[in-house]
Amino acid sequence: MGSIPDFWNEAIVPALTDYIRIPAKSPHFDGEWAKNGHIDAAVTLAADWCRRHAIPGMTLEILRLPGRTPLLFIEVPASPGAEQAGPVLVYGHLDKQPEMTGWAEGLGPWTPVMRDGKLYGRGGADDGYAVFAAIATLRALRGEGRPHARCAIVIECCEESGSQDLPACLEALGARIGTPELVVGLDSGCGNYEQLWGTTSLRGLVNGVLTVEVLTEGVHSGDASGVVAESFRIARQLLDRIDDSTTGAVRHPAFHVPIPRERVEQAERAAAVLGEAIHGKFPFVPGMRPMAAALDELVLNRTWRPMLSVTGAEGLPAPANAGNVLRPGTALALSLRLPPPLDGQSAGGKLKDILEADPPLGAKVTFRYGQAATGWHAPRVAPWLERAIDEASVRHYGKPAMWMGEGGTIPFMAMLGEKFPRAQFLITGVLGPHSNAHGPNEFLHLPYAAKLTACVADVLAAQAQPRSG
Repeated sequence: MGSIPDFWNEAIVPALTDYIRIPAKSPHFDGEWAKNGHIDAAVTLAADWCRRHAIPGMTLEILRLPGRTPLLFIEVPASPGAEQAGPVLVYGHLDKQPEMTGWAEGLGPWTPVMRDGKLYGRGGADDGYAVFAAIATLRALRGEGRPHARCAIVIECCEESGSQDLPACLEALGARIGTPELVVGLDSGCGNYEQLWGTTSLRGLVNGVLTVEVLTEGVHSGDASGVVAESFRIARQLLDRIDDSTTGAVRHPAFHVPIPRERVEQAERAAAVLGEAIHGKFPFVPGMRPMAAALDELVLNRTWRPMLSVTGAEGLPAPANAGNVLRPGTALALSLRLPPPLDGQSAGGKLKDILEADPPLGAKVTFRYGQAATGWHAPRVAPWLERAIDEASVRHYGKPAMWMGEGGTIPFMAMLGEKFPRAQFLITGVLGPHSNAHGPNEFLHLPYAAKLTACVADVLAAQAQPRSG
């Protein structure tokens, strides 16, 4: 059946190359996704590939609920002799972020390019590789005669839109998924490409649009300035209610939680291992510095502290088209990252109340949030799992595993954590330094991904072994 690296090179990379060409943007970014057919094309590509590389006894279904994105559901029975092991659930997604500008010369979101062991293009790392890696893992175990439990593989197509279709799909599949003992999520990050990284937490998120209106139409700025307040200035005032424009620290206590001591200690260890790579992986302009000098504080900033970003704007003409006009209004797209345990819906309502209360000078202020996701905080890792993860990392990377929270959001994890409170979790992924998910020049580090696949195989083999206690 060949080694995992060989299978990656011969079977997975060609499929991922074809997948990258498909502009399968998530429904939030493609309102005509059903008509355009790109998500269906991505699911069909993955399903056809899985059928060609099927494991004995495997079943595959593309679940299509009315009005919802499709979901690829694969069941693989336990290997002979491992039928008593608790079931495993493996998660990934096929929908993608939009194009984004700024791709380097010769690269593009839908143009797969191989350079120095990296496969460039949108979605390869986030998260197209997951379904292929999951099948490769189980094929390797069968080929090597190692055990694995019954596995359910769930590959959704709405993750980048907050997984809004996923609860209905999970409800429809509930009996077939069962109660997993182990959940493996392949949509997270890694601090470097030198060892296996386990994700201990994910931040939550509130996305919405703040709109400030001061006039019914634009007027001459020379005539109106000093009489009519400028809408962007009012928007700045409102944002000051949320965070400190000097430090970036979120002010309101409603968006903070105490950081567990264990996570503080893990941040310190991660900072010691990663050093300046914590901020060096970002493409700062010359002279720009990170928000804090202490490296462990930077880790906590991006994993356990709320942070506000303005990710888009409307009502602001490009400089070349900007006349001497006091504009009627400004709209800003806001992204508020939340500490892992904080309830997303509650935070969204609180943010709306704060921004809309007592508008300056009577301006018309509205905040509409469309996505409010709760983060995820991993349960304590069982000794067998911690040992298996560490041994796998040493075996395939030559270094022990590391643990760290991630700043992004995977709504599926919070759903599963609530639904299966007794499950163990291995949340990991390939989104390491400079891989730039959601941005230009996204790439998949192929040698790392192949080793990660081998590590997951080792963990699944360990999970299928009988354990006392």
